[in-house]
Amino acid sequence: MADLAISTATPRRQKTIGRQSPIGCAACSNRRPGWFCSLGSAVLADLELVTSTISLPPQAALFSQGEDARCLYLICAGYLKLTAGRAQDRQMIVRVAGPGSVLGLYAALSHGVYEVSAESLTSAQLRPVERERFLSFLRNHREAQMRAVQCICQEYRFALQDACRIALAETVAGRLGRLLLELAHQIGEHVNGGYRFPLLLTHEEMASMACTTRETVTRTLGQFRKEGSITIEDSMITLHQPDRLQSLI
Repeated sequence: MADLAISTATPRRQKTIGRQSPIGCAACSNRRPGWFCSLGSAVLADLELVTSTISLPPQAALFSQGEDARCLYLICAGYLKLTAGRAQDRQMIVRVAGPGSVLGLYAALSHGVYEVSAESLTSAQLRPVERERFLSFLRNHREAQMRAVQCICQEYRFALQDACRIALAETVAGRLGRLLLELAHQIGEHVNGGYRFPLLLTHEEMASMACTTRETVTRTLGQFRKEGSITIEDSMITLHQPDRLQSLI
């Protein structure tokens, strides 16, 4: 089953990073609860002092698995995919990260290396924080310390969800339904009792995460649409009946 979760990755594109003038976090429309961007105004102002803002074009590498974690990154806008694997042509997609997420937190706190690679799926804006400056920031703010613990717990939950999706769901519909629900909670927004989020992954990438084939993903998504559980329009997917998808797991 582990082999089925690994897909053929496209060649990595050279990283292109542009630096921009920082945008005030307090005025950002993408602030998300539970992440560092939702800290209190005074603590958030101090966090801004130790960061800058960088931009990434689509399909640009941010960091690679095994590199020394000299920085962690706060996502201000856009989406990135996190992958893991031992070779460039055999990569497993771990998850999709969107606004508010922090990348490389555990690696930076442990003075270790990045456990995954990060690549932009869309144009993205991020705030890099050098490891030592971030540690100094944490020492000065208890609220930030608690938020760091919460974020690491969140990452643990994502990893547990990934393992459960692969190991516990007995049917393809169950695994794909769980994947859609995970994406909804990670990068989606509530709409009319359901969820709406951008469809950023190809059917092949979704197949990799659901331990199945691209053709089966296409067929199963078509069945979900026929049943009225989801709609897909303008590269956005809406889950109208999350309870029905949950019942498949």
